[in-house]
Amino acid sequence: MSQILPATDTLDPRIHVLHENDEWVAPLRAAFAERGAPFAEWFLDTGGLDLRAAPPPGVFYNRMSASSHTRGHRYAPEFTGAVLAWLERHGRRVVNGGRALQLEISKVAQYEALAAFGVPVPDTLAVVGRGQIAQAAGSLGFPVILKHNRAGKGLGVQLFNDPQALSAYLDSDGFEEPLDGITLVQRYIAAPEPFITRLEFVGGRFLYAVRVDTSEGFELCPADVCAIPADGAAAPLPAGEKFRIDPDFDTPLIPLLEKVMAANDIQIAGIEVIRDAQGRLYAYDINTNTNYNPDAEAKAGIYGMRAIAEYLHGLLD
Repeated sequence: MSQILPATDTLDPRIHVLHENDEWVAPLRAAFAERGAPFAEWFLDTGGLDLRAAPPPGVFYNRMSASSHTRGHRYAPEFTGAVLAWLERHGRRVVNGGRALQLEISKVAQYEALAAFGVPVPDTLAVVGRGQIAQAAGSLGFPVILKHNRAGKGLGVQLFNDPQALSAYLDSDGFEEPLDGITLVQRYIAAPEPFITRLEFVGGRFLYAVRVDTSEGFELCPADVCAIPADGAAAPLPAGEKFRIDPDFDTPLIPLLEKVMAANDIQIAGIEVIRDAQGRLYAYDINTNTNYNPDAEAKAGIYGMRAIAEYLHGLLD
C-alpha cells in the first residue's frame, strides 16, 4: 500500500532500507535480526513525499536497482532520487546516496567515474537511435557487445562477431529498445577462460572476490558482459559452483576502486571485472544494489549481508 513519506510508527532511530524488491531484502532482514538491529523498509514504487516535513532519525540505505522497470516499477529510481535529495538536504546519513543512484542507472556515468581514477574500461561508444549502432560498431571493430546504458540483469546484452549478424539483429523485431534510449557499443573482451570476477565492497572497503562461471552465456550470468568461450575453452565449473569465492584474488585496481567509490558517495557495491588474453584487467560494471550468492558464501564462511548489517548498525550506533 502506497503512503506519503515520512509516515512512521516510531521516532526511535533505526536503519531505513530503501528498495523495490522484497526478495532481495530477505537476507538483509535475517542479518538485522541476528544483530537485533532496528530497521524499517521503504518500498519506493508508488507513493508520495511531503517536502514540508523532516525525515525520521536514523541511517538510510539505498538499494534501488536499475532493473526495477523489469518488475513493473518503472519510476522507482526517479522516486528514490527525489527521496535521496530530501534526505540529504536534511543532513541524514545516507549510504549509497544520490550520486550512487546516478551511477546505478547509467553505465556511461560509471565508465567516466572509473576512468577518472585510471581504472581501465572497455572501449565504448554511446549512441541514441537504432540507425546509429551499425556505424558505431564499424568504427570500433568486431566483435562487439551491445548493452543498455540503463540496464541491470544483463538487459540488451548481445554479442556480434560480424556486421552481417549485427545488421540482421537491428532489422529484426527482436531488437530491444533501451529504457533511456542509449545503446552502448562496446569492444568485446575475449577472456582466456569463461569467467568474470565480481569484487564486493562494504563500508567502502574490499570484502571479497567471487568468480562467476560464464560458460553458459549471458542469460545465466549475473554480469552484463561475459566472455563466451570459443571451441576448446576451459570447461565450466562443476554443478553448484557457478559462483565461487576466490580468497587469493588480488589486483592493484582494488585501491583505485575504493577511491572511485569514495569520490562518488558509494559505500556498498559489487564491481565486475574481466581479464583479457594478455592478462589486462578491465572494470565494466558498478552494482550499487549488490546481492550475494548464499552457496558460495557458505562454503567460504564469509557473508556479505552480515557485513552490511554490521556496517549499518555501527553507523546507527
